[in-house]
Formats: sequence, C-alpha cells, structure tokens
Amino acid sequence: MSTAPKAATGTSAQVLAADPGQSVWVSANAGTGKTRVLIDRITRLLLAGTRPERILCLTFTKAAAAEMANRLNDRLGNWAAAEAGLLDDKLRALLDRPATDDERTRARRLFAETMDAPDGLKIRTIHAFCESLLGRFPLEANVVPNFQVIDERHAAELRVETRDALLRRSLRRDSAVLARAMVHLAGLVDENGFADAMAEMDAARGRLGALIARHGSLDAVIAAGRRAVGLRPEETERDVIAAAVCDDAFNATALTAACGTLAEGSPKDQERASLLTTWLTADPSARATMLIDQYLPVFLTQKRAPRAAKGLITKKQADADPSTLDALLVEQARIYGVSETLKTVAIADNTAAVLTIGHALLESYERLKSIRGLLDYDDLITKAAALLSNKGGVSWVHYKLDGGIDHILVDEAQDTSPAQWQVIAQLAGDFFAGSSRMDPVAGAPSRTVFAVGDEKQSIYSFQGADPARFGIMGEQFAELVTAAKQNWRPVEMAQSWRSTPAILNAVDHVFKTPDAADGLTWTDHAIHHLTARQGQAGRVELWPMLRATEAHEPDPWDAPLDQISGDDPRIRLADTIADTVWDWMDRGEALESQGRPVVAGDIMILVRTRGAFADEMVRALKDRGVPVAGSDRMILTEHLAVMDLIALGRFALLPDDDLNTATVLKGPFIGLSEDQLFDLAHERTGTLWRELTRWGDTDLVYGPALEKLRRVLAIADYMPPFEFFNAELSGGGRRAMLARMGPEAADPVDEFMALALDFERDHVPSLEGFLHWIETGQTEVKRDLEQAGSAVRVMTVHGAKGLQAPIVFLTDNGRLPARQLQDRLRWATTDEGEDVILWPAFQDNEVAITEAAAEKHRLEIEREYRRLLYVGMTRAEDRLYMTGWCGKRDPDEMCWHALVEAGLRRAPGMTEFDMPDGRGLRLDNPQTVPPSEGETVLPLSVGVTDLPTWAHRHAPEEPTPPRPLRPSRTEDEPTVASPLSDDSDRFKRGRILHALLQTLPDLPSDARPTAIAAYLAESAHDLSAAQQSEIGGEVLAILNHPDFAHLFGPGSRAEVPIVGDVGTFEPCVISGQMDRLLVTDTTVTIVDFKTNRPPPKEETGVAEVYLRQMAAYRAALRQIYPDHEILTVLLWTDGPQLMRLSDAILDPHAP
Repeated sequence: MSTAPKAATGTSAQVLAADPGQSVWVSANAGTGKTRVLIDRITRLLLAGTRPERILCLTFTKAAAAEMANRLNDRLGNWAAAEAGLLDDKLRALLDRPATDDERTRARRLFAETMDAPDGLKIRTIHAFCESLLGRFPLEANVVPNFQVIDERHAAELRVETRDALLRRSLRRDSAVLARAMVHLAGLVDENGFADAMAEMDAARGRLGALIARHGSLDAVIAAGRRAVGLRPEETERDVIAAAVCDDAFNATALTAACGTLAEGSPKDQERASLLTTWLTADPSARATMLIDQYLPVFLTQKRAPRAAKGLITKKQADADPSTLDALLVEQARIYGVSETLKTVAIADNTAAVLTIGHALLESYERLKSIRGLLDYDDLITKAAALLSNKGGVSWVHYKLDGGIDHILVDEAQDTSPAQWQVIAQLAGDFFAGSSRMDPVAGAPSRTVFAVGDEKQSIYSFQGADPARFGIMGEQFAELVTAAKQNWRPVEMAQSWRSTPAILNAVDHVFKTPDAADGLTWTDHAIHHLTARQGQAGRVELWPMLRATEAHEPDPWDAPLDQISGDDPRIRLADTIADTVWDWMDRGEALESQGRPVVAGDIMILVRTRGAFADEMVRALKDRGVPVAGSDRMILTEHLAVMDLIALGRFALLPDDDLNTATVLKGPFIGLSEDQLFDLAHERTGTLWRELTRWGDTDLVYGPALEKLRRVLAIADYMPPFEFFNAELSGGGRRAMLARMGPEAADPVDEFMALALDFERDHVPSLEGFLHWIETGQTEVKRDLEQAGSAVRVMTVHGAKGLQAPIVFLTDNGRLPARQLQDRLRWATTDEGEDVILWPAFQDNEVAITEAAAEKHRLEIEREYRRLLYVGMTRAEDRLYMTGWCGKRDPDEMCWHALVEAGLRRAPGMTEFDMPDGRGLRLDNPQTVPPSEGETVLPLSVGVTDLPTWAHRHAPEEPTPPRPLRPSRTEDEPTVASPLSDDSDRFKRGRILHALLQTLPDLPSDARPTAIAAYLAESAHDLSAAQQSEIGGEVLAILNHPDFAHLFGPGSRAEVPIVGDVGTFEPCVISGQMDRLLVTDTTVTIVDFKTNRPPPKEETGVAEVYLRQMAAYRAALRQIYPDHEILTVLLWTDGPQLMRLSDAILDPHAP
C-alpha cells in the first residue's frame, strides 16, 4: 500500500508527528526539525503517562543520542522550575491546546521521574541497544555472558591474525581444497589485491552468510554461480577447449577455401592464411595448445572483442570472394562464443577460489572471536536479530521484553541497514497483536512505532544503509497498524527552519529533472521545500570551474601529500576561496539576516573526499591569518605532535639513528634551533648521540638536552608505553608541545595516550611493539569541528551531516565516483530469481550477468553521489557557493557542478555576473524583514595563555580524611524490646514504620488506611494479622496526632541525607540521613524516629548514642542555617510520644 505522506507546514507537521496516540512515519526535508519532533514525541508520551523506561529511542550515532538526551533533560528541567504562566505557554506550544491540571502537575514531576527510572531514558544507538539485549540474554543468544565488544582497530588485528594462520595452513597442505584455492588466487592478485578481495568478503559477511543459509552450503552457492553463467556442474576449461578444437566443431571446408583467397592477398592476409592452414592441418591436441594464444587473436581483439570485417580480410580480397568473409565471420562468431565460455569458466573458478578462501577466513575469524569472548559491531546486530527471530527461544525473550518496551522511535531511519531494520521489526512484532494493541484503561493505543528520516540524505551505503528500506518498512508497518485498526499517519515535513528561500529554490530546481532526482526518494515524488525564513536574505552563486592550464605530470617519487604545482587548479581555487574569506573579514562583510559582520565561524568549506585540495585549503586560510579548525578527520600518525612522540620512543630504542635523534633534538621536547643542531652535527666524528654526550653536561646549550635524553633512556628500560610517554608529557613535554603547536595538539596527544592504554590491555606492553602497532594501524581520528568556535571548518560532506553553517562553499572535482572504487564482487540475480555471487577478478573477464550487476551497482553509487549533493547544499543557512576544478578533460555531464548549473539556469530570477575565470550564476533574495538575533559567535582565542606558577607545581599530599561518623548507624544501640517473636527480624518493624512514615504523609488522610493495609499485607513482610493491626494502628496514631501534624505537613521533607565536617578543632566528618526535616523562616526541626524501643520518660533517660547522633545533626545544620534556631526532636513510635531535646542535654555530646 502507498505510504506517500501529505505535506504539512511548520509546526502543524511537528504537532502531527509528535502525537503519541498514533504510529507515525515521518519523511522530513533537511532542516525541518527532526530532532525537535523526536523530543516532542518523547515528552508527549511521558506527559500521557508512559513510564520513561518503556520508551526506546534509537539514534544513528552516540553524539546524536547524547545531544537528544541533553536537550530532553534541559526541557524537563526547565519545566520543573518554570513559573506557572511560562509552563502553560510551553505546554500549549507542545500540545497545540491548553494543558490540563494533571498534565501541568505531571510536567513538573517528569524530570525527577526520568532521573529515578532504573535505566533512565533509553536513548541510545542501535548497537548499544543490541549490546544490552545480548548482555541480558547471553545464553539464548549463544554468546559468552561476559563478552567484550571490540572496535574496528581490534577487529582488523584479528583478521590479520586469522589471515596469517590461514596462509600457514595452506602452505602445510592441511586442506587440498584450500591449497588449490590459494594457488589459484596467487595467480590472479598480488598481496594488495588479496587484501582488497578479503576486505570485500568481510564487509559482505552478513550477506554472504544469508546466501549460504538460503542455498544450504558454500558448495551450493558455488554451484549456483556456475549455473548463473551457463556452465554445467563439472564443466572445466579443458572441456570447453576440447569441444572447441574437435574436427566437427568448425566448417573445415569453408575455412580451407578462405585460406586460398587470403593467400592471394596482402602480406597481412597471407599471415592469416598461414595461421588458418596450421590450425586446419593440426590434430585436436595441437589445436588445443594454439587456441588461446594464436588462433583466438585472428578473430578477436586483445580485449576479446570481435574484430571488424577489415581486421579479418582486406577489402580487395573480400570483394573478390564474398564467401571468404562469410566463412570468416561464421568462425569468428564461434570463436567469440568459445571465448565467452572460457570467461565464464574463469569467473566460476575465480569465484570458487575467492569464496573458499574468504569463507575459511570468516569462519576462522568467527572461531577466534568465540574463543576469546569477543563481538564486533556487526555481530551485535546479526546476533540480536538472530536472537529475536529464533523460534526456539524467542517466546521467552519477547516475553521479557514485552514488559519493558511500549514505544519505539527511530531517528535517521534512512541510514538504518536491513539487518538493523530486522531487529526493529522483531522488537515491534507483537505491538499490534492481541491485547498488546490497546491500553486496557484508556482504550488508546498502548504501543506505537515512530520513525523519522529523509531518503534524500541516505549517504552511508558503505555501512549497509539502503534508502529504499525506509519506504519498504513504512509500507510494512502501515499494513500491520491498519490491520490492527489503529491510527497510522504518514507525515511529510517540508518546511525548513534552516535555509533561506534562495537556497531552497536552488535545491528544488537542481533536482527538478528525473535524471537529477533519480534515487533521491522512494516514491519518486517531486522535490519541494518550504521555508520558514521568508524575507531573510539568501544567495546561491555558481563560480566557473577552474581548469588546468597544462597537464600536471606528477613526479613518481612524490608522496601523495607532497606539494602540488602552483598552477594546479586546486591551489588556484583554494587561494580564490581564501582571498574571498579574508576580504569578508577585512571589510566587515554583513550577514544580513542577523545584522552583524561575517566571522570565520560562519563558514564551512565542504569537499566530497579528503585529499590534496582540503590540505591546500587549510594552508591557504592559514597563510592569510584566517582562523581555521583544520580537517574533520586525520590520520593520527600524520599529526606533528604524534610524530614527535613516536620519534621520542624511537630514540629510546635506538639513539644512534641520526635522523630520528635530530628530529627529537629539534622537536618540542628539546627545542634546539637549526643553528644549534647544525653546530652539533657538522664535522662530527660519530653519531649525533655520541657527539651530544661528548659535549658533556656542563655545556649551557647541550647540557640540558643531554640530561633530558639520558632520563628518557633510563626510564624506557622498565616503564610500559603509557607510563613512559606520560612521564615525558607530565614533565613539561605537554606544555612545550601546546606552546609550539597550539591547543589543537591536545586532542591528538590524548588519543595517542588512550591508544597506549588500549595496546597494554591486549598486548605485551613493550615500547617497540607499541610503536610498530600504532604506525601500522593508521588510526583515523574524527574531530568535532562543531565545537571549533569562530574558525572556518573544512570538512567532507559526510562529516558535515547533521551540521549547518550560514555560509557554505561546496567544491567539486568534476568527476563522478571512480569506477575503480566499485566493489569487485558481483551480487547478481538470475532470470529465474536465484541470488548468486560472482568474482570476475578482472574487468576483461566480465560477461553479461556480471556487467549487469556492475552497472546496477554503478547506478546505486551515482544515486548516492546525487544524494550527497543534496546533503551538501542543504547545510547552508544563508549563502551557498558552488565551486570546482577539473583537469584538461571536460567535467562529467552529471557532476555536482553541472547539476547545479543546470538547476540555476532553470530557476526564475537567475542572473549572470563576471568573474576572473569566466561567467558566474547567481540566485538571491533580499532582506525584507528586520534581522534576527543569531547566536553570539565567540572569538577564537589566539596563542596560549601562560598558566600561573602554582599550576606548574605538584599538588601537595592530601591529608588522609577521617572515617565519616554515621549517626544514623550506631553500633552501641540500647537493648531492643521487639514485639516480633523472631529475633532475626528485630529490625523489620523499624524498617516498615520508617517506610510508612516516609510515604504516607503525601496521601490524603482518607486514603491512608487502605494504603497501610495493602502495604502490610504484602507477602514480603511476612506479618501476621495481629502484627499488621498493631503496626498500622501505631502509624495512624502518629499521623493523626494533632501535636505531630506540623511535622508531616507541607514544607516538611522525609529521609533527608546530610554530609559535612562538624569538627571544631579537628576534622569530624559525618554522613547520615534525617528521618524528617522541617524548615520554617526562623527554625529548623530535626525529627528522628525511634522504633522497637521502650521510650524513656525524660530526656535524661535517652541513650547517649542518640544524644551524640542528634548533636551531630544539630552541628551540621547550624552551619547550613546560621540564622535559624535548630530544634532536635525524637519521635518515639511506641506511644506515640514526641520528645524535644534541649541544648543543655546535647552540648556535652557535641562533636
């Protein structure tokens, strides 16, 4: 059924989506407030009476989960403290109607309820939820109870370990099948090609496992692949060749006649005639030898394509005897068919080899994880899905979960993978069946499903996301909900609160044509945006694409990050953007919508992939003094601070490495100048380290350096990596690093130290091992540029997902995604609907079915490429600048720059303007409303502020704190006369009385007897009827006593904890809990219940331990309330009797 939603505008769409009485599927344009809708829906569920722990909200990232939890807690906290009128306004905006008295009361309590919930609000990533699910049901999930989740770095190490073990096993010939497969692969790919093939297998292991399960075994999957390419089960290359060279396989008579005609032609014709004659006169075994290398090239090109007619015979000879050409064309068609069949055999053999090795690797990897009790991120999803779909144990798991989750909310649903959707579908499987459908009291839906997403922003296919799945799952849930006769509402949120009209107008026109919009939406409906920022100035500009002035031939010795030539279009574009930004800063360019000058933090520069341009962009901005936050991701070992740390470690291992030692001497740890280093190194007779030791300790320049490095060598012998580097950093190294490189060096250093701890947890803690581990790991660090302050952000579009900026530069290299980046495994479906996997290994091996699969994959990549453009354009709030560069080759017709140009030319109001490199296009709208007050942008601090001197000193030793006194837990209590017969239950009565006196004052007087009876009758208390009557009567006597009313009335508090130092001449820490506290304008009354004890007649008969307890409470409260009179009261429940303790009796017991 169709789930195409009707568009709703502004807050009306948000109110519809947040309605807790119905299941909702939200398709939301960029900037329409998806996070707010999620928070609104959660708060409305809470207001409607749903317990916090019964709501599960699944997000895509940990950062999104944290942001949502913080925003929700802020809202509930504000409600708890808001004035009545302000709270009414907030609730009216949320509910779209006035709030009831119950809703107002509940709103103020929600913050406390969510804090007190056992697990709090369940706002977490799908991986975190699956981890908790498996931890709760390890036996049912068939996982180790204390399993450990490993990150990608650890998983990669395990895969390398299993690969090496498998290679050793194949060399030992433990498995003939494995050995043959390894030999076959070795003839096809080198080490890198093997690693790439195995990486593809690992990335698709879930899909491969499902395929094997459907077919029944790996051999069945291989056999299905053979059938898909048209081969018989046992057909081999030898069989194909034998069939192709037998005497009746070709028309010998026609070919013999053709030889005669060719022999009378040109030298080339004569050469062909000679080859054909040799073929015709040879026996089948000789023909088999010459078929591929000699006979096939007569008819086929080097790429195995049929030659043109002129490549078979010259025109003169063809005209002389047309039958010769006919005979050659017939044989060419036959040979082409043979060649294609040989390709299919090669594909089948390649596929069998790669699947055999890949499957063995994956099995070994799984076995190794199982032995060590490890799960990776993919395991969390697949095992949770298997647990929930397991017919053997699912009833128990669902039964346990059934009492815990009533509402499921899914954020960023377009990025949810099919396996993750399986988990969600299984969780919600019983939501719309039987008694689970409706709230038995209110008659309203007791369970709902909510998802919000935007297929146009699905850009994580490399993580398994399938944008079509968002629409498919919407249809499936729609059928379930409507079949259960519940409310189902698809909602489209079309109004953007982020972008100005000019930007959204440009977006609509860019994706107006079917080709440009292909792949953006599930229903293929037109891309249309509304804006809530009418009248606010906006602009879109398309700058002409910069072209290479001459072909740039890179030096083969250049590293990828070496300086590129100055006339390279990437450098020219970086300089152009940097000049523009600097000019804005210099002349105070106005951001009209906010009525203030543009600052660096307003600007975001987006690239499709990280590379040379991003590096040049950062360099160009820094050269002009424009604050820039750097790149959003970096290879940790390529950061200068980390390189200095590694160099220091290398020095500790091998001080005689002159180049490394020079790096350390010139780095921040030592800080020699170039002249000082030259003087040390020039004309030395030995190594640099020996020369340094020769200068000795007394030299003013080299002496301190020698002392530091000797200390490094001394501690390296016995300290593990973390302690070694921590000693150097805490001894002034960190301060020196930050002084030289700025505060941005802190994050890489912290990440380096965290990796040192990770290494020691799983490896022998050797310095050499750690340095090798970190250098080969290529750890990539994601930096949070959202917190970059007032600095330009240079990011990939993927990294900018979820972010926004007033001004965005979107750059393009003029090329569609490279074909070589596509996967080599071909997932195909036969005409009979059978799913197969094939591996051609080479492009020249492609046949029809693999070419179709590759073309399908290419189209999906290009669809995501266009969705990436949508994401990039919609990051802009006020201005969008589309720029780009290309080589001498024209840019691709469907590249970003071309798509935006075509869209702007379709847009009404577009104008052209001159730029140094050509004509630009502009689409803008003026400011017609007063500027809004934007957020204050804080200036980026420049330089490093010197710390005060005390910050450089070690903290003094802290005195050992005294053991806290616990007045509420006295050890020398007086003898107890308990009415309960069993002495082991001597404290039961006291606990029950305390609990009742704590909670009953909040109930109306007429409801107390019923509550007391119900509580005392609980089987856990094990009280007889007489005991229940006695305790109940005692409690009611206390609560109904007129002299005690003020102690349990409004303003009084129960079970108040107190901690403090009440010592006069020496520390005396107390930690206790007061049974009742009443604070008025002039007095503070402390009440302590005494149960199970015969009360004394006078205060002089009170046990000394009680006097010390109350004196300690009094001392603490006197510090808190110095202007109040502190009253201390004992409430003896046996009676009951209220006894005030005088200051005179307490003073001797004061702490």
